[in-house]
Amino acid sequence: MAADELALTHEEGFEEQAAETRRATDWWAELRGIVWLVLAVLGFHSLVAKPFYIPSESMMPGLLVGDRLVVTKYPYGYSFVTPTFHLLPFIPGRLFGRLPERGDVVIVTPPGTETDYIKRVIGLPGDRIAVREGVVWLNGKPIPRRAAGTRDVPVDPNTRCDADHYPGLRVTAASGRQVCRLPIFRETLPGGRSYDTVDKGWSPGDNYPEIRVPEGRVFLMGDNRDNSADSRFSIAQNGLGGPVPWENIGGRAEFITFSLDGSASWNPLSWPGSFRSGRAGTSLHPTQEPR
Repeated sequence: MAADELALTHEEGFEEQAAETRRATDWWAELRGIVWLVLAVLGFHSLVAKPFYIPSESMMPGLLVGDRLVVTKYPYGYSFVTPTFHLLPFIPGRLFGRLPERGDVVIVTPPGTETDYIKRVIGLPGDRIAVREGVVWLNGKPIPRRAAGTRDVPVDPNTRCDADHYPGLRVTAASGRQVCRLPIFRETLPGGRSYDTVDKGWSPGDNYPEIRVPEGRVFLMGDNRDNSADSRFSIAQNGLGGPVPWENIGGRAEFITFSLDGSASWNPLSWPGSFRSGRAGTSLHPTQEPR
């Protein structure tokens, strides 16, 4: 091969390598890919489902601080609180909207706030609702409930069972472990949907004067009846300020994915031991009692 042909071959080889390098570092393509990925994740979180972390004890015994769960966005349609980030002002109505059912566990954003709460739907538009000596009355009748004994919830960094909120309920079980021994009452709504609640005695929310739930609103309560800021309490008391506009419902809780007891540190070796066993896959739908 002639020298000039050999030089041309080498030059063509260098150009091909340079082209390959340019193709391998197409940063605009990489950036577009990342943007589309972020938009896809945000779209899925906003329109289909998102993870949710339980930060409080208001839904004990069913939900514990440290539980991670899946919340679906589509069951009730879409409103101004549906997007992952609460950036929209109040917009009346819902797209493809329908009311939740009594007994559903829902995510709600209290009016005028950007914080998501998790509560249970007790009253629907037109219902008359009251609380008398800790018993919920619906449309002039007490919601049936029965004592279901006690349930021991292990004490851990996420479930402290402090004496201020649970006086006398932190005890040592037969195993030698400290537990929070909660008095359980099984509540059954009209239609047969039932769930467990905690009622440890008198609290400020044990009496609530009868009201009629206005059109387009729902009345929400936590299952931990003596330790839940819900529709019984004002916004100033960190509650929901009465029945909540259905536009403020952000989705329905479906099931627990996993749960952490709060004992993990920065050390990865501590992470496996912080998982609570037996909680993954737990459904958050109420049980349907036979009629």
